Amino acid sequence: MSDIDIHSILQQFVYHPKEPLIFSSGFFLFLFLGFVSIFYLIHKKHDAKLAYVVLFSLYFYYKSSGIYFFLLILSTVVDYNLANLIYNTEEAWKKRGLLVFSLLLNLGLLAYFKYTNFLYEIFCELSKSHFDPFHIFLPVGVSFFTFQSLSYTIDIYRGELKPVNRILDYAFFVTFFPQLVAGPIVRAKDFIPQISLPTIVTRQMFGQGVFLIMVGLFKKVVISDYISINFVDRIFDNPTLYTGLENLFGVYGYALQIYCDFSGYSDMAIGIAMIFGYRLCLNFDSPYQSSSITEFWRRWHISLSTWLRDYLYISLGGNRKGKARAYLNQFITMLLGGLWHGAAFRFILWGALHGVALAIDKFIKDIFKIPDNIFVKLLGILVTFHFVCFCWIFFRADNMQIAGGVISQIGLHFNPEIFPAFVTGYKNILVVMLIGYILHFIPRRYELKAMNVVTEMPLLAKVALVVITIVIVIQMKSADIQPFIYFQF
Repeated sequence: MSDIDIHSILQQFVYHPKEPLIFSSGFFLFLFLGFVSIFYLIHKKHDAKLAYVVLFSLYFYYKSSGIYFFLLILSTVVDYNLANLIYNTEEAWKKRGLLVFSLLLNLGLLAYFKYTNFLYEIFCELSKSHFDPFHIFLPVGVSFFTFQSLSYTIDIYRGELKPVNRILDYAFFVTFFPQLVAGPIVRAKDFIPQISLPTIVTRQMFGQGVFLIMVGLFKKVVISDYISINFVDRIFDNPTLYTGLENLFGVYGYALQIYCDFSGYSDMAIGIAMIFGYRLCLNFDSPYQSSSITEFWRRWHISLSTWLRDYLYISLGGNRKGKARAYLNQFITMLLGGLWHGAAFRFILWGALHGVALAIDKFIKDIFKIPDNIFVKLLGILVTFHFVCFCWIFFRADNMQIAGGVISQIGLHFNPEIFPAFVTGYKNILVVMLIGYILHFIPRRYELKAMNVVTEMPLLAKVALVVITIVIVIQMKSADIQPFIYFQF
């Protein structure tokens, strides 16, 4: 009998920068089973349940960002007390001052970690001095929990929410691990009322949770990671080594990769929350089925797009100051949305392109009556999808030179005559991409039917289905951990 290496086992519980704790890792699946078992044993003891989940959530974040889990604790303590001060202050100017202070603290924290080197690089270019970036670690999910915390203080300032009575409840809201590092961005007024309720997990909730976890794992490992490692990354590492045809399919591949990666995380987050008796908002709704860019943003990263709408677009004036101002507000909102994703001009350009497209879409709909028929809808889907794919080039490329190389190869060196050889050489990749797009474009009613089938299965059948999914995932996953794309945002 071989000796058990206790040191190697214990090392699994320690933070390693290259091995974050993610939903698709074997260690998380093992840890999660133990965590759920204890949770169901103590779920009727309300305070013990909340404290247990908060501690696990902090550990989960520690495994993603190391010592920076103290940052999450600090943010929780500060925003909890600021929100109480805002609520208990009667003078309007003091309330406004406290809100501004909260915004400066939260956005200042975000700016330091995400934008210090970006602004310093701009300064160096303008002053023609040498750029030597500061060594600033970007904590995982800082953009997500910052926006989540801001929703709490802003809603209290607006009088739409009362503060929680205990910091334990607020800590549970901020740190709840399923959506902590990559969303969905949970609104305080949607989630906090659930905290005081007893834990009730119906058969339907459990079945839906299992279904969403399996779907999320499949999207992430079987589709997203596979086409990323074996195709997309190679194209975007050096696009000029490949023909325009290969570059075009690389862009199509990335469109599918980022959707399966991000929506896969959201599916798993929502499914895990359901198993604990909590409901998170839908974050993706088959976005590539959209027939306009406006519809796309109603279906893509819904929690972010609605957050930007409610807390930025409306604060800028929304559509209350005329159509021209509404177009401008949309553009500014998407420009800042692009900057939220990353400190680089390519993200700003990505946001600007979407902002212009949204303004043009709104302008056309204000001026013209668009016919509502199947041909117009199909044309709209085709145009919208390719516009989104074009924008994804700037989102994925490491720099503008890479983005220019992809566009140049597609436009000037397409080489359609290699298509038969391309299909033969990339057969497995194309099959996986085809499966991914077919599943994406299947009408939602069929997805709901599949969910109901899983929900109605006996418990043993559910367990068998989970085991089969895990086996497929293990067979498909790469040796190295592939973090979720949105961990970097």
